[in-house]
Amino acid sequence: MTTEPRDTPRGVLIVTGTGTGVGKTVVTAAIAALATARGDRVAVVKPAQTGVDPNAPDKSDTPDADTVRRLAGVADTRELARFPDPLSPEAAARVSGLPPLDMRAAADYIAGLAENRDLVLVEGAGGLLVRYDPAGTTIADLAATLDAPVVVVAAAGLGTLNHTALTCEALAARKIIRRGVVIGSWPNHPGLAEHTNLGDLEAVTGEPLAGLLPEGAGQLGRTAFIAAARGGLAARLGGTWSHLHPPSPLAPRPPSPAPTAARDS
Repeated sequence: MTTEPRDTPRGVLIVTGTGTGVGKTVVTAAIAALATARGDRVAVVKPAQTGVDPNAPDKSDTPDADTVRRLAGVADTRELARFPDPLSPEAAARVSGLPPLDMRAAADYIAGLAENRDLVLVEGAGGLLVRYDPAGTTIADLAATLDAPVVVVAAAGLGTLNHTALTCEALAARKIIRRGVVIGSWPNHPGLAEHTNLGDLEAVTGEPLAGLLPEGAGQLGRTAFIAAARGGLAARLGGTWSHLHPPSPLAPRPPSPAPTAARDS
């Protein structure tokens, strides 16, 4: 198995996932929040944002960079390309008639940022091998070009063992350093599958998990989010979490008071 350093992250760090909707943005924000709290100079880059259309009649998704900025307080966030449809970056560019992201130019841009930042976090779209252009360039290719380690964000429930094993095998085949596997959303009421997956994920990856963040962490205010990040990420990502102690569920948010009818004056 590929090994990784255990110190807090420096340089360029890629955050990918075993698929879409596994919590990559929240994990990116958590790493960024802890690095910022340490006093590091941090930049966050989203090479290609899909599914955000300001002209959509219904509410469009919030850009991932905006979510990171809200949760982590990192002002230095960059989005290199945006496509309105919720598809892979290559497909979203194709159906919109827009040019795809130039990954070579993106690599040069990110390397330039890293020259005067302590940490540059790069959040991919979807999973590790999602296509960014007609040539089939992926976030794995970007990691290889930059010689950057990768954090894998995984789901907690059924199916995660296969998806995580395949992602880690793809990284190993490309000789890309894996910084660790983080469960992006640990449910407040985990079932049998989630509990058994904690140990089984460590078996299929050959190492302890690098953290797990509690469900609902992305809805927290900044102070509470930093506390959740610190308690949910392992030391190699800047936190204090131990794989022997899963985090407690987040306290439920109190219900909003019922609106009162306005009185006639």
